[in-house]
Amino acid sequence: MIIKLRIALIVCILIASVLGFVFPNLNPHFWWQSIPVFDVFFGFFGCIFIIIVSKWLGHLWLMKDERFYD
Repeated sequence: MIIKLRIALIVCILIASVLGFVFPNLNPHFWWQSIPVFDVFFGFFGCIFIIIVSKWLGHLWLMKDERFYD
C-alpha cells in the first residue's frame, strides 16, 4: 500500500514537472516565477513543511498525558 502511494506521488510530481515545461508562465510577476516548474516544487515542499510543523505543534502543545484528567 505504501509503495503504491509513493509511486503515485512520484508519478504526479513528474507529470506536473513535465507540464510545467510544456506550459511555462508567460507573464511572471516576480523573477522566480520565470523559473520552470518553480510552482510545483514550491507547493510540494510547502505542503510537506506545513505537515511537519503541524505534527510538531500537535505533539508539543495539543497532546495531553493519558492521565491528564486523573
